[in-house]
This record gives sequence, C-alpha cells and structure tokens, in this order.
Amino acid sequence: MEQIVYFDNSATTCLCPSAIERMEQIMHQSFGNPSSLHRLGVEAEHILSASRASVMSALFLGRTPKGRLFFTAGGTEADNLAILGCAKAKKLRGKPRIITTDSEHPAVLNPLAEAEKMGIEIIKLPTTGGILDLTALREAMTPDTILVSLMLVNNETGARYKIEDAFRMAKAVNPDVITHTDAVQGFLKLPFTPLSLGADLVSISAHKVHGPKGVGALWVSDEVIKTKRLTPVILGGGQEDGMRSGTENTIGIAGFAAACETGLASLKENMKHAAALRTVIAEGLDPEIRLNTPKGEYASHILSLTLPRIKSETMLHYLSGQGICVSSGSACSSHGKHENHVLAGFGLTKEEADCTIRVSLCGSNKTEEAEHFLAAIAEGLRTLIRIK
Repeated sequence: MEQIVYFDNSATTCLCPSAIERMEQIMHQSFGNPSSLHRLGVEAEHILSASRASVMSALFLGRTPKGRLFFTAGGTEADNLAILGCAKAKKLRGKPRIITTDSEHPAVLNPLAEAEKMGIEIIKLPTTGGILDLTALREAMTPDTILVSLMLVNNETGARYKIEDAFRMAKAVNPDVITHTDAVQGFLKLPFTPLSLGADLVSISAHKVHGPKGVGALWVSDEVIKTKRLTPVILGGGQEDGMRSGTENTIGIAGFAAACETGLASLKENMKHAAALRTVIAEGLDPEIRLNTPKGEYASHILSLTLPRIKSETMLHYLSGQGICVSSGSACSSHGKHENHVLAGFGLTKEEADCTIRVSLCGSNKTEEAEHFLAAIAEGLRTLIRIK
C-alpha cells in the first residue's frame, strides 16, 4: 500500500487511538439517551458530564475551570451560536456594531452577514502581515459595539493574533461588550485559557484535535450566562440547559474528551515537535518558494508557501500523485471560486494567492515525511515549470 504523507491537519486530523477506543466502548455499552431517567440514560448522562469536565480541563490547561461549556455539532455551529446568539439576545438600540477581522473563517463571516441583515453594522479590522490592527480597533470601538469576534490563530497563515490586547482595549471602551474568539486552530496547539485571553465566548472543534467530526463546543463565561446575553439558535427539547437543543452525540462527545485528554498531556511536546518540523521545511525549501511568515506571533503547525508561477491547485494535484496531502486554503471554502480574502488581507496579490499552498502539521508527522515533501515539491517545480 502506498504511504500517504498527510500535511493537511488544519483541514481535519485522524482519530487518535484513545478517541477510537473510548468511542468503541461507549458504542457497544452505553447507547442510552442522556435525557432519559432510566439506568441507561443515567449512565449516558454520567459519560456526558465526565466528558464535559475533560474538555473544560483541556480548555483551562488543567487549571480550575470556570464558566459553562455547551456541546454543539462542530466549530461552525459554535461560531453561529456565539454570533447570532449574541445578536438575537441584544435589544438593538442606537447604531449596533460588531467588530471582527478581514481574515476570519466562513463560519464567522457568514453568521456576521446574517447579523448585518438584522441591521447590525459589521466592521472588519485589517490583519496585514498577520498583525491585528489595534489602532483600527480603537477607532472602531463605540459604546454601541455589542460584540468583538476575533480568531485566535489564522487557519491559512498560522498568524496568532494578539486578541488579549484587543479584548482588553474593547472592554476599556465598553465594559458591556461581549468578546468572542474562534479558537478552533489554536485549541491544543498553543497554551491559552479563556481567562488569559479575556474572552467571554470561545469556539472549539473536536476534529481539529484528533477527535471525531460532528462535535464542537462553545465555552461561555459566567457573566454572559448570568446576564442572559446569549440566546439559543437551535430550539427543541432543551438539552444543554436549553442553550443547544437536540439529543447529545454521546459517542462523539466521549471521543472529543479522550482526544482532549491526550492532547493536553502532549501539548508541550507537540508544540516543540511542530517547531522542529517547521524549521526542517523552512530551511529545505527551494529558494524560489516563499514562506509567508507572519510578522508577529504564529503557530508553528501552519505554513503558507507561495510558489513561482505555478497555480496552487496544479501543485496540489501533483503532490497528491506523490502521496502527499496539502491544501490550497481553508477546506471549508476550497470549492468556491472567489478571491482568497485571508491571503489578500495578509498582503498577497491575487496572483500570489492563486499560487499559494498550505502545509499543516501534527504531532505524528515525522522528519522523514518533511524531507519527502521537500524532495517532491522541488521535483514538482522542475516538472511543472518545464511543462508550462
């Protein structure tokens, strides 16, 4: 069987052994509905509670958790709940405004477009070079700003935005503003807690951390819960304390918890490993390939590479033929034909963006795989330029 080099971990990750094991165990032994009052239902509820504690522990890096965690069907739903839930809960007066960045994931941008239809003004801050423009934030903040939603780690460039500074600044202007971060690409990749970020809402996803697809969560601060400034967007039987109706995916949630336990235990080791692999790739790249390194902080597991005169899709297919999986951008928007707003916001021209691929790493990737990738992309350059 052909060996596959999987360098597309920002799109999704493989299930870790601990997640598989726990999911299989529950699949065979604990199929009850957590809302049922009989023995199997109570057992399922215990699994749900234990899983919630594990995910919370990972989100707080093993420290004492605060706030509430609501399970969703993924990071996208968590973002929708955060944005539309805040917009629906707010009694809109004056000139309501939401502030975000020009490089957010579609899971944030599309709910914001819906909020705009409700009469809310959307302001997008520049992120040129991977730097969040705090001066623009200061100028954009008003007493009528209801939400500031800023991603933690960019899914295409790896830029780690200084959202803690941004949230602190926003709260100084308007103490009532709600702060949200899509932390899907930062969770269990970099150390942080909701409190260290100054976030009221944090979105995370299971399948980005070696858990199953179809599971995510939104962490909500005690203050937002107490003041009822978040309204559910999915209505039904009142599960998750009424915040997210629908029978909980107990099997998937348990797998999420197992992946979180494993990821928390190996966080420091995985960060060191990703940095080492990044160095191998950066130092071994053909001189004609440009590594788009953010000017500020960044997560080591995501590399953005601009090729010379070769379309990203062309190189992607060439590498795939060599058994190497990379991406030409966010997997959630790769089928679209529109301009890449993230790379444009970073500062790339349309032509450069069309020639840019993303390499994203995980703890199980090996140095040998990085070396194989370097050899393959160098050969790809020679072959594809010759063909052109």
